[in-house]
This record gives sequence, C-alpha cells and structure tokens, in this order.
Amino acid sequence: MAHRLLTSHRLPPNPSAEERGRRGARSDLLVIIDWDEDGSVQVKPEILSWSPRIILFHNFLSMQECDYLKAIGRPRLAVSLGVTSKVRTSSGMFLTSEEQNLPIIQAIENRIAVFSQIPAENGEQMQVLRYKQSQFYSLHFDYFSNVSHTKKGGQRVATMLMYLNDDVEGGETFFPMAAAGECSCGGTMVRGLCVKPSQGDALLFWSLGLNGKLDPDTMHAGCPVLRGEKWSATKWMRERTLR
Repeated sequence: MAHRLLTSHRLPPNPSAEERGRRGARSDLLVIIDWDEDGSVQVKPEILSWSPRIILFHNFLSMQECDYLKAIGRPRLAVSLGVTSKVRTSSGMFLTSEEQNLPIIQAIENRIAVFSQIPAENGEQMQVLRYKQSQFYSLHFDYFSNVSHTKKGGQRVATMLMYLNDDVEGGETFFPMAAAGECSCGGTMVRGLCVKPSQGDALLFWSLGLNGKLDPDTMHAGCPVLRGEKWSATKWMRERTLR
C-alpha cells in the first residue's frame, strides 16, 4: 500500500547526473498550480532534494488560513508531550474532530490530499506548534520505531509541515542528509539542507522510500529560534485510513 501511494505521486524519477547539471544541483521548479477559483493564488512546488524526497510548496496556505490556524491554536497551547525538554521545547495542540470538520480546515485538508496524493482519511489530526526564542526540536524521525504505534493506520508515509508566519529569525527545518552544502541552522553553520520558514509555504517529505522501507535520510530538526516566534502546522499521513 505504501509503495502504491508513493509511486502514485506525480513526481519525476531521479534525474541523471547530466540532467541535474542542466537543471541545477539542488532544486527544480515544477508546474505551477492554481488552488483558488479565480486563479489569483498559485501554488509553486519546488523540489529541494531527490533523496530524501523533499518538496517545498510556495503559497500553499493563504494569509487568512495561517492566521486562522494560529487563532485556533493559541488558547490551547501546552508544552509538547512525549519527548523530553532536551529534545523538544515547543508548545502545541491538536485540532479536535469538530475543528477538523470546519470548512476552512477541510479546504486545507483537501489541498494536502491533492498535493501529496495521499487520501485525507489517512491523515492524523492536524497539530499547531509554537516555538519561542531559543526553543527547538532536536534531530528526529517522523516515522515510528515502535511498531505498536502502527497497528491503526500503519506507518507514517509522509509529513506536510506548513509555516504560519515568517517574522522570525532562525527556526529553520534542517535535513543533514539532504544536501552537501552549508546552511544556517539557528545561527550555526551546518552541512545539509535548511529550509527557512516563510508564511504560507508548506514542506512535504516522505518518511518511506519508494521501496516502502523506512528512510533514515529523512532525519530532521527544528533549529533554535533566534528572534520572534515560529508558528507551524503539521499533518502526518499514514499507509491506511485512520477513520
């Protein structure tokens, strides 16, 4: 099932070395797609890495959608559970079933399903997160190492990480295995791929390879916030339906 979901996504196969040289070593711009009725807003997918497979969708959320998610999340933020303070120091909350059924949230859910090519029914509850100054999330995997967590819905196939603001310094999403160049992770120069938060952008990456096996190269981190606050919304998608 996971292999079928992954290969169904309209993502080109890995280019040859010659093709990568013509296109650029690290990124390519795919077809521009309208997501609103009048065509005034266009999602612009950009391939950031072929292995692991990472796509950045520019203009994925509107400013109003970003503000709405922050407004829903702010009153119920709590210190993130399940990991120690040495690993993750953010605050977060999960949308309720009632909130998931709101028209504005359903529109986002449907958009995620279209661009990931993974059915909405396979998605976990959306999570809203806030990182204050100096807060971070250390290197980790989104897939489950404990198989007991996969009994309902199977393994996590992919993650859609949506950035809700950009008035922040630091807070990049860091993939150490995705690139060979240098980038800034919370003010520290590191080797790999660092994605800077930009309001409305969304980052899609697959926890499983095209062979359906766990991909350890998807290890990533939330870099420390140097100034301001970082707001994001996360959608994890499974192999099978969760509903």
